Amino acid sequence: MENFQEELKKRRTFAIISHPDAGKTTLTEQLLLHGGVIREAGTVKGRGAKKMASSDWMAIEQQRGISVTSSVLQFDYEGKRINILDTPGHEDFSEDTYRTLMAVDSVVMVVDAAKGIEPQTKKLFEIVSQRGIPIFTFFNKIDRDARSPLDLVDEIETVLGIQAYPMNWPIGSGQILQGIYDLQTDKLDPFKNATDQPEVMEEGMDEIELLKDAGNEFDEDAIAHGKLTPVFFGSALANFGVTEFLREYLKYAPAPMPMKTVDDRVIEPDDKQFTGFVFKIQANMDPRHRDRIAFVRIVSGEFERGMDVTLQRTDKKMRLSNVTQFMAEERENVQTAVPGDIIGVYDTGNFQIGDTIFSGKKSVQYPDLPTFTPEYFNKVIAKDVMKQKSYHKGITQLVQEGTIQLYKSWTGNEYILGAVGQLQFEVFKFRMENEYNVEIQFEPIGSKVARWIKPDQLDEKMASSRNLLVRDRYDQPVFLFENKFALNWFKDKYPNVDLEAKM
Repeated sequence: MENFQEELKKRRTFAIISHPDAGKTTLTEQLLLHGGVIREAGTVKGRGAKKMASSDWMAIEQQRGISVTSSVLQFDYEGKRINILDTPGHEDFSEDTYRTLMAVDSVVMVVDAAKGIEPQTKKLFEIVSQRGIPIFTFFNKIDRDARSPLDLVDEIETVLGIQAYPMNWPIGSGQILQGIYDLQTDKLDPFKNATDQPEVMEEGMDEIELLKDAGNEFDEDAIAHGKLTPVFFGSALANFGVTEFLREYLKYAPAPMPMKTVDDRVIEPDDKQFTGFVFKIQANMDPRHRDRIAFVRIVSGEFERGMDVTLQRTDKKMRLSNVTQFMAEERENVQTAVPGDIIGVYDTGNFQIGDTIFSGKKSVQYPDLPTFTPEYFNKVIAKDVMKQKSYHKGITQLVQEGTIQLYKSWTGNEYILGAVGQLQFEVFKFRMENEYNVEIQFEPIGSKVARWIKPDQLDEKMASSRNLLVRDRYDQPVFLFENKFALNWFKDKYPNVDLEAKM
């Protein structure tokens, strides 16, 4: 690629976060429409309609109208190449979202203007703010009755603790929406169905005067470090305010950023050595071919099809010849890619989430991606004993994907599944039946408090009916405590034993 530096400057990689139903998938579709990727944006929950959101590709998502896996979508707009990572909207899938947020350079937060900041948005915001990357806010659904824009902006500052800078301002909302006033150009963009409401107009202009006198200063450096969020108002469904948002976003969003390794080296995107990390693994994206794809975020150097790389964890050499880029389930073979791009590497079981790959001789390792401590547990068994082979294959693949966590009883061969939320079990069961043709049965063992113990401190006699001893998928010992009381009782009894929780 002769113009590597130019390509690198064009890249913008971001994720969209929101509470379920704030309109994240609809906004994603409108952005794809701007990029000419899809010809029409489908209303996500069109009852009985054939059209489903382009980014919700898994059968269970299409049935229920929620996003449960992160998909990757790429398009070009006004000279920039945009990679959107669509994150799960459902709160049970915070783990997948968390990993996805490690693979982006900026974040767009979609908030329902009638509801304001909701719990899931707050939780995801906290994760993003730890990384110190730019956050852009889009208040959606202003073509319906919304809360006062002054209240909404104030709520961002008080609830999330980040300064806000409105880039535009709604005049009215719902049936009396007059339009959006662009604060950069001092022009009103009238709403297509607006009825004339002079007093609404006047009130809006008063609010704008107030903002100009008492609002925050615009500060590009503060935006770049995630200390100030540019705020936009609009309606994704009515495609109102979306173009302005996209243009302003592209003006201030960063190109691909450098990344630190575990030994504190900073790898710049234009470093000659190709490096990247796996932030997601997905099996069976195409039901016709039972395949597995490892999603790799390129951090530095140029990817070329057929290049040789080393998988850092196993020191295994591999050739990257079968690699794709995405538009949800549609993919195309990719010849070259640059930092900021997400490539899908066909995987025969080599990769795990968090793996680093690199070209050349110099070893590189990026920090591990965190795992969460599960809270809900179920024993799992196959209904048909004859299908053991498919059963084990299904469990192995779905566990490697990070869909669910697997534990085994310490003695014996019972499988116990752990999840952050109940919906993960439903997805697991659905996919086992639909993708591996195995019916399974759950035996709930309820919510538990999981804690890891160092093997050299373990005495099997420590286990009791109130703390089950199991092994995780790496054969490390874990206690599943009945509740916090059982955990505290154990700590009092064995004060010298170190127990570890994941995130």
